[in-house]
Amino acid sequence: MYIGIDLGTSSIKVLLITGTGKIIDEATEEYPVYYPHTNWAEQNPEDWWQGTLTALKKLIDANKNIKDDIRGIGFSGQMHGMVALDDRGEVLTPAILWCDQRTSDECIDITKHFGMKKLGELVGNKALTGFTAPKILWLKKHHPEIFQKVDMYLLPKDFINYKLSGIYATDYSDASGMLLLDVQNKCYSKPMLEFIGITEKQLPKLHESFAVTGNLSDEIKAILGLSQDVIIVAGAGDQAAGAIGTGTVGEGVVSVTLGTSGVVFAAHDDYRMDSENRLHAFCHASGKYHSMGVMLSAASSLKWWSDEVSKESIDNLLIEVDNQISDVIFLPYLMGERTPYANPNARGTFIGMDMNSGRGDMTKAVLEGVAFGLKDSLDILKDMGVPVNEIRVIGGGAKSQKWRQIIADVFGHEIVGINTNQGGALGAAILAAVGEGIYENVYEATKVMIQTVDATKPDSYNVAIYLDKHKKYQSLYRYLEPYFA
Repeated sequence: MYIGIDLGTSSIKVLLITGTGKIIDEATEEYPVYYPHTNWAEQNPEDWWQGTLTALKKLIDANKNIKDDIRGIGFSGQMHGMVALDDRGEVLTPAILWCDQRTSDECIDITKHFGMKKLGELVGNKALTGFTAPKILWLKKHHPEIFQKVDMYLLPKDFINYKLSGIYATDYSDASGMLLLDVQNKCYSKPMLEFIGITEKQLPKLHESFAVTGNLSDEIKAILGLSQDVIIVAGAGDQAAGAIGTGTVGEGVVSVTLGTSGVVFAAHDDYRMDSENRLHAFCHASGKYHSMGVMLSAASSLKWWSDEVSKESIDNLLIEVDNQISDVIFLPYLMGERTPYANPNARGTFIGMDMNSGRGDMTKAVLEGVAFGLKDSLDILKDMGVPVNEIRVIGGGAKSQKWRQIIADVFGHEIVGINTNQGGALGAAILAAVGEGIYENVYEATKVMIQTVDATKPDSYNVAIYLDKHKKYQSLYRYLEPYFA
């Protein structure tokens, strides 16, 4: 038996599976996000830890008859967050999250110092507000007294690894999003560390995602009621772990995650970087590489439209959506945007309404706007020459057949579902199984555990209309960009 721990933005999820991928049970615990200022997003790492312990206890207590069969634990986690610890392993400051936008000035400083081209050569990515290095630089500028006390910088899931095992460790996929890793060569970038003002001793040791980094400590085993040795593997950033959970590990398969954020993910056998650096060039949890486009407000755009504006349930809003393509266009930049514009000041916009526009038209525009944002990333992959033979769609938004159809029509490509919607938690558990050695590699494990189950084919009539509407969608950003500053 293997446990996958998925540390999300709003909750922790733990999943128990067999060595063949059969899901035995799961448990979830929620925790808050704090927004102390405009564009800030923080969490208390202790909330993550208490949620993890509670969820693990629930899972193990509910499966006491098989708890002695648990052999390994893997991790999936929200990326980029900065967890700063002192020399006793105590948290010094709230964790600054992936969606926090406070570091615009620091990103400018990093880019000016290295230049865009050199930055890409050093770390494979441009300086973005969500990444970890600008957060550390922000801490140095605004709270130098705390910066001086930091003994270790961890990513969110690695904090949970530390609490379970006492080991400071990370993996290449999650470290790729720090802007501190030389992604191509899989080592920390010395020029970047020197500019930020930290040393490699303040960063966790690097591992492949399936590598064993330690064991569950005796203290935690006693709390959970376990007596056997339980290995812990490094795990992966949430998108790389989710790609494992969808079987997106080989060339030609692209996964689309329709969650709080939206992600278009393609695996590569070798290192690749978009010439304009619009996509993330990251290490994959498989041991190879991947490219990834991220839009910051995907399913969260629909939740915003439901909770804050319409005051109607999502299910009821979707009922109102018909097959007619309206003239209304929605730009889904409610939290700024990352791909392809990397603009933290971008904002959401409706345009094209008339006296006949109803709530159903607006809801459909939200669904279409998210699909257009995802298509931006897919088109960049195609420009890079990445083969797109199969597109797999997962995430909460993928449960809607209407939304899946819109995505298929906007992409002009058949999309398929898989036999599970567990994503990162499943990927984390699979990594633990590989780490224990029951599979030779991640690819062999996913061949056993992940299968496609259905397909949504594009409507050729809608494809042509959406091709034109997507061009209008893209032109609107260019026209409105001056107003976002």
